[in-house]
Amino acid sequence: MENINPIFILQPILVIIFSSAIMGYWYKKRRFHKSIWLYTLIAYAGAIALKYAVQLPTIHLVLDAGPTALGIYYGVQTVVFEVGLAYALAYFAVKRGKLDHRDSEAYGSGLAFWENVGFLSVFSLINLVAYYFLISGGGSLAQLIYDQLVEYAPAMFSSNSQALSLVALGTVERLSSAMFHIAWGYLCVMAVVYRKKKLLLIALPMGFIDFLVPFAGDSMLLFEVVLFILASASLFVAWYVTKDLRRKTPDSQISPTVLTIDAQKESG
Repeated sequence: MENINPIFILQPILVIIFSSAIMGYWYKKRRFHKSIWLYTLIAYAGAIALKYAVQLPTIHLVLDAGPTALGIYYGVQTVVFEVGLAYALAYFAVKRGKLDHRDSEAYGSGLAFWENVGFLSVFSLINLVAYYFLISGGGSLAQLIYDQLVEYAPAMFSSNSQALSLVALGTVERLSSAMFHIAWGYLCVMAVVYRKKKLLLIALPMGFIDFLVPFAGDSMLLFEVVLFILASASLFVAWYVTKDLRRKTPDSQISPTVLTIDAQKESG
C-alpha cells in the first residue's frame, strides 16, 4: 500500500514559519500591543463564522449559476465580513486606546496569521502527519484512509517532482493571502487612527479577490500568478496611499486620536 508523499508536510511547516516570522518582525520593530492577537482573532474568526452562517443555507442557490455568480457570491462576503469586520474591530480597539498607528502593520499581519496558521496550516499539518503514520502502520484503518485519499485526494500520492510543484504553488498562494490580509488590515487601522475613510474605501475592494476562487481549477499556475500579482499590487497601494501619513511627526501633525492614544500608552 503506497503512502502519501511526505513532501506535502513541508507546505504547512513553511507557512507556519513565515507567518510567525512576520509577526515576530513587527513585534521587534514596533513593539505592538499584545492585544492585537485577540482583536485579529475575533475579527478573523467572526468573519469565518458569518461566512458559514450565510453559506450553509444559501450556497445551493448559486452553485449552479456559473462561476461568475459564484465568484461574486464569495467576493462580496469577503468584502463585507473579512474587511468590514477587520475595520469594525480596529475602530473598537483604537477608540478605546488599545491600538494605535504603530500597530497597523501587525494588525494586518495578525489577520494573515490566523488564516494561514490558526485556520489552515496547523490542522493541515496534523492531518498530513496523522495520514502518513496511520498508513505506515498498516491494518484496516490504514486501508480505509488509503482508499478515501485515493478517491478524494489522489494528488497526495504524487511523485516528488509533482509534489514539490504543488507545495511551491500552495505556499505562494498562502503568501498571496498573507499580503492581502496585511494590506487591508493595515489600511483599516490607518483609516481609524487618522480618520481617513478613503483608506477604508481602498481596502474594501481588496476583499473581492475571492471572486477568483471558482476559476482556480481552470489553470492552477495562472491562478497563482494572477493572485500573487494582485496581492503584491494591493500591498504596494496600501503603503503608497499612506506614505504622507507615515511621514508626519507625532508631536505636530498626527491626528488628535493618535495623540490621545499615545498619551494613554505613555501613562499606562
